[in-house]
Amino acid sequence: MSEISNTSQSPVRDATSSAASRAPRPLRRRVTARSESQSILYHWREAVPDDRFAHLVKDATRSFQRSLQIRLADHDVPFGHWTFLRVLWEHDGLTQKQLSDEVGVMEPTTFAAVKTMESRGWVERRQLAENRKNVYVFLTDAGRALKATLVPLAEQVNCLAVAGLSVEDIAAARRVLLAIITQLAQDVSGDASRVDE
Repeated sequence: MSEISNTSQSPVRDATSSAASRAPRPLRRRVTARSESQSILYHWREAVPDDRFAHLVKDATRSFQRSLQIRLADHDVPFGHWTFLRVLWEHDGLTQKQLSDEVGVMEPTTFAAVKTMESRGWVERRQLAENRKNVYVFLTDAGRALKATLVPLAEQVNCLAVAGLSVEDIAAARRVLLAIITQLAQDVSGDASRVDE
């Protein structure tokens, strides 16, 4: 199957790009997101409907992220900061290395994000008396309080994503995706023989 980029020429993308550049910033974000969403739909419905499963999962993830990103922007929280905050809400006081590993990004990316979040008053970096070598990242009261505002936005996106689907379909999708994650984890750890996509 041919590899086609999700930014393939789509009639929808061309029509909305100039409108997006002239709109105020919040509206511009929504117009751009709408254009990107339409481009993804065009890809799957018309351009390459039988594209690889991995691409479908990736585009579903991008769609989740885009919807949440628009909502987070209304609270002046970049999506990248959300990914770090969610981890810290569950495991406060991680080293920057542990935080990088949990989020799945390189340490320089974590350093830059933590520095910005610190300037916003959401986190603070500290060294502990028993280990002066590592820098630990802790939420401030303001960072902790963001959870009550931001988590409902993510829950709203999840509800929108599955609206109209049956409980059985949602359970089946969860089972299938978890089976895929399990099989690929076994592949990475050497417990399964490699299978081409």
